[in-house]
Amino acid sequence: MAKEENDKKRIAGCSFSVYPMSDRFVDLIISAIKKVDTSKVWMKTDKVSTIARGRIPHIFDVSQAIFLDVAKSGEHTVYSATFSVGCPGDTEGHTFMAKDDTPMNTNVISGIDQKVSAKFALYPMGGGNYMDLIYEQIEAMKKHGLDVNLTHYETMLEGSAVDVFTGLKRVFEAMEEAGSSHTIMTVTISANSPSPDNIEI
Repeated sequence: MAKEENDKKRIAGCSFSVYPMSDRFVDLIISAIKKVDTSKVWMKTDKVSTIARGRIPHIFDVSQAIFLDVAKSGEHTVYSATFSVGCPGDTEGHTFMAKDDTPMNTNVISGIDQKVSAKFALYPMGGGNYMDLIYEQIEAMKKHGLDVNLTHYETMLEGSAVDVFTGLKRVFEAMEEAGSSHTIMTVTISANSPSPDNIEI
């Protein structure tokens, strides 16, 4: 039975970039990538971004750990990511489907109390009631200890980085459980921003 349940898990992917606003950006990024345990994902870094592929819990675990390791430096750090599961153009190649959902980077994340501002947008494909699903997940975010505000095209989140990533993962998993044939989620997170809380233009 366990094997059957494991076989039902679909490959998910995350293409993400981390931008520390620092002249130490090379050392900060490379140090984080080396420090984080990526043994449960397939991962490749190129000149633009890093791609992690595998089970949903592990792509969130790895990308969160890399972002937090850079952000804990105190430098203004931005994380930009696109998550996808169920893409019809996806292939079985480059996959790494770990046998369990136990995250490998709890030690990297533990003890980092990082406040962040974030935006996310959710795109469940192949369902006629997709707006209902989106609104349900926006409401669910409020239960994850986050300040949630609607804006054009995206939803804004304020809170701890761990709570933000936990909420985003749960939302993404909920879309999968709801039967979305292909789900895409875009995320932007900012830590240690020098900008004031309220900016009027």
